[in-house]
Amino acid sequence: MSPAPRSSPLALTVLSLLHFKPLHPYGVQRLIKQWGKDQVVNVGQRTGLYRTIDRLLAAGLIAVRETERDQQYPERTVYEITEAGRQTARSWMLEALREPKQEFPEFPATLSNLLLLEREEIIGALTTRLTAVEGTLAALDAALAASRQYGLPRIAGLEDEYLRAVTAAEVGWLTGVLDELRSGALAWDAEQLCAFALAAEQQGGGS
Repeated sequence: MSPAPRSSPLALTVLSLLHFKPLHPYGVQRLIKQWGKDQVVNVGQRTGLYRTIDRLLAAGLIAVRETERDQQYPERTVYEITEAGRQTARSWMLEALREPKQEFPEFPATLSNLLLLEREEIIGALTTRLTAVEGTLAALDAALAASRQYGLPRIAGLEDEYLRAVTAAEVGWLTGVLDELRSGALAWDAEQLCAFALAAEQQGGGS
């Protein structure tokens, strides 16, 4: 048996869904999309799902329940969660709730290198991003409204609440930065910044 794999959003979601009932990979992917979990879990490529299932199986966190045979479909392997899988899922969840992880998403890394672009390029790109983020915010508002309409318990949609709060914060931040870029309140001198970077490098090298 392989050691337990590291936690990932997809691995945790697979284990969580198998708490619900035994499923084959297509059923896992379908439920993720039906329940709106594709907002927080990437299942765009089914190969990633199969690799995750293989790792969970090798670690003994899930097991083969049966193989479905139907003339209309290829053979489908149905998986069920093991007791080790139940305990691992609980451990992963409690750790993630307690301890913020330092993650390295692409957008902040891009912001740290904006000197490669001209001001107008930055304004154009961030304006396009703002439109997209505003669309995401509207979709999250619609999802939350639908949840309330159907009477779903609030606990079932906390991830949408969190995503909405984060998305709304980004809309506000982007709007403010764009206003400052357009007014000139946010300005910089590339040569001065390069000189500052060189001075910091020389000071660091001499210490």
